[in-house]
Amino acid sequence: VTLVTLVVFAMLLLATLAISRLARRGVHRGLLRRGNTDEGTAAVVGRLVTYAVVAIGLGVSLSTLGVNLAALFAAGAFFAVAIGFAMQNVAENFVGGLILLTERTIKPGDVLEVEGRVVRVTSMGLRATVARSRDDEDLIIPNGTLVKNTVTNFTLRDPLYRLRTTIGVSYKSDLAIVLRTLHAAASTVPWRVADREPQVLLTGFADSAVTFEVQVWTRDPWGARRATSELNEAIWYALLGAGLTIPFPQLDVHVQALPGPRATIGEAER
Repeated sequence: VTLVTLVVFAMLLLATLAISRLARRGVHRGLLRRGNTDEGTAAVVGRLVTYAVVAIGLGVSLSTLGVNLAALFAAGAFFAVAIGFAMQNVAENFVGGLILLTERTIKPGDVLEVEGRVVRVTSMGLRATVARSRDDEDLIIPNGTLVKNTVTNFTLRDPLYRLRTTIGVSYKSDLAIVLRTLHAAASTVPWRVADREPQVLLTGFADSAVTFEVQVWTRDPWGARRATSELNEAIWYALLGAGLTIPFPQLDVHVQALPGPRATIGEAER
């Protein structure tokens, strides 16, 4: 190792970093210009290209120092096994990151349900995925969690999402009028998918009301809470306009006989 080889090594590393950035930007722009690639897929492919360029550049840089790459890979495999046993969680998340980046079942911009929380993926790394919750919180999710557990991806193939809301009406209501009113109310929301007709289902007979489920499709799973609120508001005003009652829980008490005015509590109980 001489001063010249050290300078060449440093220059090669700097060139590798610069080339990796240029390659990432070029691949990203090229995929987006094709028109059939979304932003998340282009970002993932660009990241993989960056890793590949850095790995190749690092190998070339080490070879200029006279490092035997075959021996280095053999030693690296040995240490990788040892580190894998000592840091199982880190190794698991690293492998999970590689799987996610190659399979592309989860991409930046996707809306997921992870451990009961709906989040939007903002960036993906080799160890963890960063996501944004509906409460504007940044969540750092280990990649192993996304690989091992069941994750709902609302935007994997298409953004279609079915909203459901439940409503109860009085037993004295006309069934045909209720069905028409709920269907008309669900059809008025502006964000629903036009080629998917709303569905109104009679789901049961509760103690104080007949329950219905209204289903509407939307293309924005992330805005499901706001959309559900607008749907409930439309149903509220539609039922009021049709003169239909939304009952509250009631309890009817029927008294068979009353005790005399002079009866004590004990006599009334007997």
